[in-house]
Formats: sequence, structure tokens, C-alpha cells
Amino acid sequence: MNGITNNKPMKIFLQSFFQIGLVAVNTMLIAKGIVPGVFIVSFLISLLWAFNVSKVAISTTAQKLIYASGAGCGAVVGLLLITLIFK
Repeated sequence: MNGITNNKPMKIFLQSFFQIGLVAVNTMLIAKGIVPGVFIVSFLISLLWAFNVSKVAISTTAQKLIYASGAGCGAVVGLLLITLIFK
């Protein structure tokens, strides 16, 4: 069996965590007009999304909740990270 159903909860969590953390960082890079950073981070967001989208679509409700929790935590950590970097 392929897809997200064979993955451990931490891997599911981290997939979303990193993707949304990058979105938070990218938002600040866009606001600051840092073009090379926007390009690199946007590329990474899209690459992670391409690998995640099909797996999440076939996951269970519990796995979707784990993925969503990773997104929430990733956004908060991304915000903290950009706050530290751009202080």
C-alpha cells in the first residue's frame, strides 16, 4: 500500500510543518522585497506541496488532523523564526 497511510504520525506532521513554516517565512520575504529569498522559498513550498497533495488526499481523518496540526505549528514556528531574523 502506498501513500500517507503507511507513514508514521510524526512524518505526516512534519510534512505540513515544514511547508507552512516556509509559507510564513515567504510572507515576510515578500513584504521585505527580498527577491532571491522569495524565489528559493517559493520553489521549496511548491516542491513540498507537489509531494504532499496526493498523499493527503487519500489519508484517513486522523491523518488529516495530524497534517493540519503540523500546519498550525509550522505557521507559529515560521512566525517566530522570521521575528528573530528580521528584528
